[in-house]
Amino acid sequence: MRAARGQGDVTRIFVVAGEASGDHLGALLMRALRAAEPSVVVAGVGGEEMTREGLSSLFPLSDLAVMGLVPVLARLPRLLARLDETTRAVLAEPPDCLVLIDAQEFTQRVARGVRARAPRIPIVRYVSPTVWAWRPWRARTMRTSIDHVLAVLPFEPDALARLGGPPCDYVGHPLIEHIDALAQGAPDGDRREGPLLILPGSRHAEVRRMMPVFGAAAALLARAHPGLDIAIPLAPNVEAAVKEEASHWRVTPRLLSQDEKFPAFRAARAALVTSGAATLELALADVPMAVAYKVSPVERLLKFLITVDCFSLPNLIVGDRAVPEFFQGEATPRALAEAIGPLLVGGRAREAQQTAFATLRAKILAGGAVPSARAAEIVLRHARRGQMSPVNRS
Repeated sequence: MRAARGQGDVTRIFVVAGEASGDHLGALLMRALRAAEPSVVVAGVGGEEMTREGLSSLFPLSDLAVMGLVPVLARLPRLLARLDETTRAVLAEPPDCLVLIDAQEFTQRVARGVRARAPRIPIVRYVSPTVWAWRPWRARTMRTSIDHVLAVLPFEPDALARLGGPPCDYVGHPLIEHIDALAQGAPDGDRREGPLLILPGSRHAEVRRMMPVFGAAAALLARAHPGLDIAIPLAPNVEAAVKEEASHWRVTPRLLSQDEKFPAFRAARAALVTSGAATLELALADVPMAVAYKVSPVERLLKFLITVDCFSLPNLIVGDRAVPEFFQGEATPRALAEAIGPLLVGGRAREAQQTAFATLRAKILAGGAVPSARAAEIVLRHARRGQMSPVNRS
């Protein structure tokens, strides 16, 4: 047993992040923790951004960045080994608080393993699982291992309460910390010569599924709108895959660097985008869009588990189908081109989305404080509770 610790002791936080988005959130959290308590010590699992903030990761983040049923099954032995390694590391030097970010299936198993062996360690989940969208029973089962959920979407605290989940606070979406770069766009009238943006996703499986259909839709739109500027902001981790797929298109898109991404958002006429965080970035930049998504045949069989009528973040936050969505077989080149066409020329369809985006911005900004600072405040509150409790070291 470890003796109860006093307020003068160094605060130790163990963070487990999965995927690039989790690494980004983890880095912001580490910075905010140090700002609030300079002597804080952070250990755990993270990627390049968290490493730049001083983390020495147990193992490469890429070992956890797996999405989809088939890829997970293919890498199951390595994932199980990393699960055991992570749990043992937490138990070997019990932290004052354990923070789990993204990689929901992996981190939830870490939470259960730690809670079973060291039940007094406070456990905070940063980013709620999508229990409001599918497998809602997960909310109630989280209560046995998660003490607090930090939500990045404004409707999630109500959803978790309704489903019987752990206590949950909306701390704000990380994009709020970049909102000035997104929201200072050109007036709508000045966007008439702006580009059509195509965002195929940030994962290789998404790029592989979406680029061919997006390319065919872009060809149809280029034929209907001569001189149309088509541009693709490149996500670093899939840059090579996007370039390879784009080389087979009948139109030649401009390929944009990360530095060119937000300026392109501020000038864009419309966007064709794979469902994900990019839809929220576009909405905050006031860019009308059509959203598409495809899954593997195996994952499609699980569609009956989905409990929501829409899947894009703007529609979920606003509570209305303002943005057209196309799932699986609905995402054909012609359907996507027909949805984008009216957005390029203005009118009622474009105005309806922009009205919805104004509502979205108000909801996203309702949290007030800087998201990472609010998250750090709650984590440190739990850590102080952890410092006052004896913790199993078994």
